Amino acid sequence: MKRFLWAALVAMALCMPLTATLAQAPIVMASTTSTEQSGLFGHLLPAFNKATGVEVKVVALGTGQAIDMGRRGDADLLFVHDQVAEEKFVAEGFALKRFAVMYNDFVLVGPATDPVQTKGADIVQALSKIAASNAAFVSRGDKSGTHAAELRFWKMLPPPEAKGSGYRECGCGMGQALNMAAATGAYVLTDRGTWLSFKNRADLQVLVQGDQRLFNQYGVLTVNPAKHPHVKAQDAQKFVDWVLSPAGQTVIAAYRIDGQQLFFPNAGK
Repeated sequence: MKRFLWAALVAMALCMPLTATLAQAPIVMASTTSTEQSGLFGHLLPAFNKATGVEVKVVALGTGQAIDMGRRGDADLLFVHDQVAEEKFVAEGFALKRFAVMYNDFVLVGPATDPVQTKGADIVQALSKIAASNAAFVSRGDKSGTHAAELRFWKMLPPPEAKGSGYRECGCGMGQALNMAAATGAYVLTDRGTWLSFKNRADLQVLVQGDQRLFNQYGVLTVNPAKHPHVKAQDAQKFVDWVLSPAGQTVIAAYRIDGQQLFFPNAGK
């Protein structure tokens, strides 16, 4: 009997660390680079962890790649900014619902000298001038939410997508694209959050802003466990519930750089 009890205690001791490890495994959130490079997650996720005890591992990619991660079941949660692609993801059954969580805007930045005189124009007029002048333009070219928005704007040109010989795709994140533009005196479309946190600006400045077409909406989606039973659906839903709650929305609104608010909460809108 003693030998049996001892064996049972040993077995329980061996199992306990494994159970604890499994319980503490973080959820994987695939997200756009702008949310990470802007510093938002360094501000947001500790507050979520404190409120719920759930840890989050962020994989920062272009939105298209982040959505592909969710489609493969390699992420539990998406935090991205391409509403058309997000709604398609839901329609395909990979998520049950998309939730609007916050917004900011895109801006066109370029050299302070503004050689093709884009300042004061709307985004389509500005791109038309860049294309006609064959001016240097850096595109992320990475299927991100920013890249998708940029391509929508080019398609509005007459003729559509006549980008000019100065157009270059880097296949890179927002920070790298801004670095390239700063080094070469090129124009580039960026989300405002990354721009405000970007330090290596050289002589770049915001030239086009305020056009209603530059609105940049972010959404959160949990991966459907019916498609991928292994996903941590309950903990992922805890994040969605928290970030949409008054507490989570307040944390988003409180994030600022040099007194400027980077993201504006709009849960459910």
